Amino acid sequence: MKKLILQMQMSVDGFVGADEDRRWQLWDWGDDSAWDEELKQDFNAIFETIDTILLSRKMAEEGYLSHWGNAAKKYSKDPFYAFARRIVDAEKVVASDKLRVSRWERTRVVSGDLPREVHRLKQGEGGNVAVFGGAGFASALVAAALVDEYHLFINPAVLGSGRRIFDKGGFGRLELLGSKPYASGMVVSRYAPAQ
Repeated sequence: MKKLILQMQMSVDGFVGADEDRRWQLWDWGDDSAWDEELKQDFNAIFETIDTILLSRKMAEEGYLSHWGNAAKKYSKDPFYAFARRIVDAEKVVASDKLRVSRWERTRVVSGDLPREVHRLKQGEGGNVAVFGGAGFASALVAAALVDEYHLFINPAVLGSGRRIFDKGGFGRLELLGSKPYASGMVVSRYAPAQ
């Protein structure tokens, strides 16, 4: 059975988005990245286990797919951007009750009934299902106990306030699967719900 992997960039104090316009992420998906080479390699290794990407309607409409499609073309020979090419090639699924048809290549729309649709996605063959946010969508997945594995990219920043993903799910214990610090200051911690 496939796993649903939620991957989020986070501040040290647990926020996934800032209230104020501050540059707090080592890489905010633009051309300028402060990620070190080992982090870039490990990030791409994660994508080798993924064949489906689950997106919120909002994230799809805000340009996630076109952004990474453009990056895959612009950096076609850069080994770091192998993940962008993988995003282009992967099956994309947009959960929405407002959209009826997809306007994006290799993308289908499913109902907004997250538990039912996530369980269907997990039943398929092949690689795992990845989710990258946004905060509201990730929070809904957490609250519904649909996440099998968390990949938290902890940036060396403290925000003090902002958007969280764990405040609607109630109490829960997590099992640490692994944690790795990088030269850039990032720490990637992987967790699964404790059994």
